[in-house]
Amino acid sequence: MAGLNDEAQWIILMGFLVSFSFFFLALVISQSTVVGQTTAESVLEYPKNDLKDTRAAIIWATDNATTLDDLNRVKRDIAIISLTRRDAIVSLSNRTSVNHTFIDIHYNNGVTSYYENYTAT
Repeated sequence: MAGLNDEAQWIILMGFLVSFSFFFLALVISQSTVVGQTTAESVLEYPKNDLKDTRAAIIWATDNATTLDDLNRVKRDIAIISLTRRDAIVSLSNRTSVNHTFIDIHYNNGVTSYYENYTAT
């Protein structure tokens, strides 16, 4: 830059500054989209509606099952339907006390593991 006059040096310096600014902004924008995408994916990975639907079906079926054979059929159907439609393993067990029915619900789809103890009176 020794052979250039002062005006040309400022033009070249400003060109470097503008090009570096564009590079920095492109880097920041590309990183912000990656962070936003992974955050949205983690929210989508939690199957809130699947858990609500499965829980409601289990509780309704347990309350309306009249015999032990009906309850075993319901357990088998829920396990098969959740595995084929939602790719999730659902298991449930129940025990009855004098005034209460205790239901243990296990839900696992490979990403989310959910466990609940439900007590019905």
